[in-house]
Amino acid sequence: MKISFVRKSNLNHIPDPPLKPVVRQSRPLKLLVAASEAIPYAKTGGLADVAGALPQEFVKLGHEVILLLPRYRELDQSGRRFHPLVTLPIHTPQGVIPAVIEEDIVPIGNRPEGLRVWAIANDAYFDRAGLYQESGLDYSDNLERFVFFSRAIIEAMAYLRREREWQTDLLHLHDWQTALCAVYLKTNDAARAEVSGVKTVLTIHNAGYQGMFPATQFAKTGLAPSWFTPSGLEFYGSLNLLKGGIIFSDYVTTVSPTYAKEILTPDGGFGLDGVLRNRQGEFEGILNGIDVDLWNPETDPHLPAPYSATNWQSKRVCKDALRREFHLPDTNDPVIALIGRMTSQKGFDLLAEAMPKLVTLGLQLIILGTGEPALEERFKKLHDSYPAKLGLRIGFDEGLAHRIEGGADMFLMPSQYEPCGLSQLYSLRYGTIPIVRKTGGLADTVVPYSPRNPNLARATGFHIKQHTAESLISTVEGAIPVFQGIDMWKRLVENAMNVDVSWSHSAKAYDRLFASLTS
Repeated sequence: MKISFVRKSNLNHIPDPPLKPVVRQSRPLKLLVAASEAIPYAKTGGLADVAGALPQEFVKLGHEVILLLPRYRELDQSGRRFHPLVTLPIHTPQGVIPAVIEEDIVPIGNRPEGLRVWAIANDAYFDRAGLYQESGLDYSDNLERFVFFSRAIIEAMAYLRREREWQTDLLHLHDWQTALCAVYLKTNDAARAEVSGVKTVLTIHNAGYQGMFPATQFAKTGLAPSWFTPSGLEFYGSLNLLKGGIIFSDYVTTVSPTYAKEILTPDGGFGLDGVLRNRQGEFEGILNGIDVDLWNPETDPHLPAPYSATNWQSKRVCKDALRREFHLPDTNDPVIALIGRMTSQKGFDLLAEAMPKLVTLGLQLIILGTGEPALEERFKKLHDSYPAKLGLRIGFDEGLAHRIEGGADMFLMPSQYEPCGLSQLYSLRYGTIPIVRKTGGLADTVVPYSPRNPNLARATGFHIKQHTAESLISTVEGAIPVFQGIDMWKRLVENAMNVDVSWSHSAKAYDRLFASLTS
């Protein structure tokens, strides 16, 4: 079945999104940021890093900000303390369900209020071992859980205006788990004075995850059946929450300029390219940043020795310690690392295919990750075959991730697609030269070195041009002589460590966008 609103166009040339006019922020805004995970509270992926760091930058820019999260069981291990604030009745198709709002205050510099974090608690929905799934299987009631979360966000806005005279200017939504908020504000709650005038921005972190549910569950949203159409939330016979958010939000962003172009194409849009092309006038890519205080080789408590862009010789101490931790022999070979989900999207299948050749090139590989069971087993067998060449840890360990960034010489990201990527930003910060697939945010953040165009004034890494094992191998093969050339490598490391990977520029871009929507 064709979706009627997908326009045919010349997909060989996707125009750049229109530049937003620069608008001076004339007043502090009251911002609600809604996400399904955020560090240090709960995390399954890069969304948590962004949702934990970006609201703090908004506070630094002078805005009043509340971050809303589900009150998962995992929050008890975050080291933060929450206090009950208010209980709100949430009207859902399943009846009236209570939501207990618990609050944590995160100090931000000398800002009087800091960042307020509101956790929306309901044990039946959120007191579970996982965030979205257990043992690799999604929770069967995920739609009900995030309908409840979205309705609770709307009620929190109404409570703020009714009881605290705090009128939300803009609601910043992240991914499919919160996308229904934008739909409700334009449909079920359109005539409700308590939430009127609130602008919405939806940020897409990965268009491959859309919140798809069977059509038979549409009634659980509480929306009128008339919205289950090709011009609404229907998507090839299923319910698609991300699609609803794209259509009903006032503005849509994604996490890098190149990815903003890629998801306007059939190959990159996962079926939503037509919906996004219809929003091109209200759509742009704003590059992610990282928390440069948390990721700082000069102060990182996880590293055996600190180092900096002007004195990075102690990186060798980190490298020696990392080799010992993974039981790899001490050699003059470069150590190349990879941290991530073991999936084909992240290129682990290509790496496994390339391994027999890579181990002959004079290098050592260190891998930290977990994911598809078949890929985990494949790398366990490769580790057994090449114990002196491959260090492997199945799982995830935050401290170990820091030690790998500090001790490795290069960082490999052979992703099939990558909306932004954060690991290459950590790697730049730590002088661990990225070898990345030329796609999405990886293309935007890593300036390539090549023998034909060394570009030593700006080069910070290497681009894998094709998503093939052969291209991966040839790029790594070309990086090794550069590593062996001391002066060239020194320049690459210094270039990388001097790149500004903070949230500063990106937060200001969001600030200008928010100002243009609320002025």
